Amino acid sequence: MAAKRILVIHGCNLNLLGSREPELYGSATLDEIDRQIAALAEELGVEVSFVQSNHEGEIIEAIQAARGAADGMMINPAGWTTTSVGILDAVKAVGLPTIEVHLSNIHAREQFRRHSVLAPATIGQICGFGAASYLLGLRALARHLGVTGSP
Repeated sequence: MAAKRILVIHGCNLNLLGSREPELYGSATLDEIDRQIAALAEELGVEVSFVQSNHEGEIIEAIQAARGAADGMMINPAGWTTTSVGILDAVKAVGLPTIEVHLSNIHAREQFRRHSVLAPATIGQICGFGAASYLLGLRALARHLGVTGSP
């Protein structure tokens, strides 16, 4: 059986991780987080690919391209969490199981950050655990996809 394929999507400004508000988002860089995700993916026996963009249209195109190329998606929509109906519609259109992750606890932040327009199209949301949110999300998605050995 072929390994399950997961697309990991990082939204706007996440390329600045490590230097951008480390008291809120942690000191790990995006490259370090991607390496952690890739190491866990290898342990779980899943394949991961990554995309990061500061352009909403590129994120939407990556989501659309995942149809037929991925078995599931994990997305940190970042600044588009509260606003992007386009990303919501793309996730709904491709119909892949999707986990939403956030480094910070969006529900403990400013009122406008507490609502995710994407949440209704996801199988779950993990937030508030820093870089570990991605690792928890990957484990949850692998389990949802039926990967044996994933807790």
